[in-house]
Amino acid sequence: MANAVPIMFQGTHSDAGKSVIVTAFCRIFAQDGWKTVPFKSQNMALNSYITIDGKEIGRAQGVQAEAAGVVATTDMNPILLKPNRGNQAQVVVHGKPFRNMEAGAYRQDFFQTGLKLIEEALGRLSEANDRIVIEGAGSPAEVNLNDRELVNMRVARMANAPVILIGDIEKGGVFASLVGTLQLMEPEDRDRVVGVIINKFRGDIRLLESGLEWFEKYTGKPVLGVIPYLPNLNIDAEDSVILNQYTSMQNSDKDIDIAVIQYPKISNFTDVDPFFVESDCHVRFITNGDQLKEPDLIILPGSKNTIEDYQFLQESGLARKIIDLHTKKKTKIFGICGGYQMMGRSIADPFGVESPLQLTDGLGLLPVETTITKEKKTVQSEGEISFCGKIFNVKGYEIHMGTSLVSQDSEILISTRLGLDGCKNKDETAAGTYFHGIFHNDDFREALINGIRVKKGLGPINDRVSFNLLREEAFDRLADHVRSHVKMDMIEQKMNEFKKRGIVK
Repeated sequence: MANAVPIMFQGTHSDAGKSVIVTAFCRIFAQDGWKTVPFKSQNMALNSYITIDGKEIGRAQGVQAEAAGVVATTDMNPILLKPNRGNQAQVVVHGKPFRNMEAGAYRQDFFQTGLKLIEEALGRLSEANDRIVIEGAGSPAEVNLNDRELVNMRVARMANAPVILIGDIEKGGVFASLVGTLQLMEPEDRDRVVGVIINKFRGDIRLLESGLEWFEKYTGKPVLGVIPYLPNLNIDAEDSVILNQYTSMQNSDKDIDIAVIQYPKISNFTDVDPFFVESDCHVRFITNGDQLKEPDLIILPGSKNTIEDYQFLQESGLARKIIDLHTKKKTKIFGICGGYQMMGRSIADPFGVESPLQLTDGLGLLPVETTITKEKKTVQSEGEISFCGKIFNVKGYEIHMGTSLVSQDSEILISTRLGLDGCKNKDETAAGTYFHGIFHNDDFREALINGIRVKKGLGPINDRVSFNLLREEAFDRLADHVRSHVKMDMIEQKMNEFKKRGIVK
């Protein structure tokens, strides 16, 4: 690969912090004046991002592009895998659905196609940029998969990229995981690793120093940084593994209680992120009826498998509890995408796109009938939402394989240049939309929360924070934090040496 100088970050396991560190380096290199882009050859995630031309990529790569100050393209994530049911995933190629494939068939039949897609995308990025920050997936030490992997060392070799290995000390056994990963690599791949970063450190660094010295002596690899845990970072998460940490990070002694339904195939859960920065909102992720209690707002987020996730609502007791709360307590319910579909009267999947079950009833909270279709709609959207007696300009994005027929006598929620979206009941206690990112619109979010406050007899809070401004500040905060705890001079030196010689001595 010519022109751009690459660097790749791999982890000893999933959730080691690769995405966040790649985001940090995208911002760092951009701050230093380099035209920088992120790259992840193959991503498996249900949280996705819509590019300006209406294509779908992993959410992490879209956020990393924002951190780098560039427009996201599908070259940054040419292959996206979206698990839907069992051992099957939807394969998205350059932002458009390719086909549903079983894991074994994907590994056997798609490998050569994927390899070519990755090489071409990487080549285009390299020709047009100064730096490429590449993210691996899982672990490069998956010896049972490495002969046909498409995301770790094969990509590093293709890009001629030096690799920094990340270990998560919060999980425990960080030295064992780093050493074990290095020892399971092929010698030529081990030579490509220029050093390691220990991530999410808490405590006294002096207690770690003897371990760092031992590691460098034992492996011959330098420790390029120890990054302390950084709390309250307002940057989108991608992997649903983070959901277990969401509620625990919050103070529950707040005025507004928000319950987010966490079904098995939850997608684009970052739609609710803006509520985490509101001083009066406590957000809980709920997996069964007993946990629901009596929240002020229930959010039904997106789903990759609407019918089967609706079955989960029924089996877990959540469906009955949600209907009871809405009927008896007038609890406000808001659905997004798949959640909006579940709020309707029925969901049909006549072509078996998502589920072998072709028809199910919905919650019946909105006069909507949904049919799952073979074609996926992916588009950035904007329009005007009518809510709380006011009209607000809103922006968002749509990702769905379904169309919803709304009764003519219903109240439309959003008017767009291309038509109408969503609906609500007369007292606005039930509302749904296909707009992901609806709560990222500050004025609308403020009106929604203040409406709940007034219902509870509380005074409104005006002039709330701008979530988008906070996110820009978070990119800078993250970059400054990582820059101050890694050996940037040594990393730059390794990158340039590797670019010239192709191997680190």
